[in-house]
Amino acid sequence: MFHWNQVSAVRRALLGLTLVFTACSAVAQSNWPTKPIKIIIPFPPGDSIDITARMIGPKLTELWGQPVIVENIAGGSGQVGMGALARATPDGHTIGVGQAGNLVVIPHTFRKVPYDPLKSFVPVSLTTTNFQAIVANNDAPFKNLTEMIAYAKANPGKLSVATNGDGGYPHLTFEDLRQKAGFTYLHVPYKGSVQVTNDVLSGQVQAGILGMAPFAPHIRAGKMKLIAISPPYKVSDWPDAQLTQDAVPGFSALGWFGYVAPAGTPPDIVEKLNKGINAAIAQPAVMERLQNLGLMAVNESPQYFEKILRADYERYGQIVKSIGYQPQ
Repeated sequence: MFHWNQVSAVRRALLGLTLVFTACSAVAQSNWPTKPIKIIIPFPPGDSIDITARMIGPKLTELWGQPVIVENIAGGSGQVGMGALARATPDGHTIGVGQAGNLVVIPHTFRKVPYDPLKSFVPVSLTTTNFQAIVANNDAPFKNLTEMIAYAKANPGKLSVATNGDGGYPHLTFEDLRQKAGFTYLHVPYKGSVQVTNDVLSGQVQAGILGMAPFAPHIRAGKMKLIAISPPYKVSDWPDAQLTQDAVPGFSALGWFGYVAPAGTPPDIVEKLNKGINAAIAQPAVMERLQNLGLMAVNESPQYFEKILRADYERYGQIVKSIGYQPQ
């Protein structure tokens, strides 16, 4: 017969095992890292986030005392790499770089995504932000966003605007702008930024929207017009650019890149990852290179990154629904 004193004995034994397990876990976490750290980049080599990860790798190796290995797992606009990260062991030895496209847009524009951006990952560090630039061919009959909107309203459907893909971040950002300003346009989607840039330059399309990097040299050379930029503040490199919020009150948009870890990664390890990545990004040489890439460094907590992720996930989900976009 099983007596209550036997139950108590079992409980004491289980409690003892729990305490031992907890103590062992604490020791394991305090000793992190115990092996090389892998950073998954969900895009091919040469992308701006790939360049940044390789720049900060040596500093992270110095800070953490373990080699930092960058692995490119490209495909599916970032889905393949992020899916691999979601399946990785949550011990802080595998992290990856997400961005607004694969964490807040793709989950709304694709039917089957191999991860849930809000459940599969824990935010670690929002490292950089970038903004969208709206440009136009030199022969376009407008020189800023206020004039572009007036032109579009006076000529319904005649304004042609190129993006790097139907349902992509630039496309949805411009759709949000269109809805708030109340005009129509002809969307011309391309497969990449090179095609967008070339066809704006040649006049095949009147205007285009992307991150600033592919447009910058042509704007500086006087080969295309900068119509507006989307951050909610002036940018030192482009002091004369009209802000989107000046033409459409309250409208701004910032893209971003940030490090995430698999869900279940212990909070104390997330904090260590955050502090190390923030310190590495803050190096003057890294900050200068980021600026040259059209990126602005951020130094914030994991909680700050989570707030941004959730807010943008909600925002772009609403845009997708409002324009009637059908997930692929």
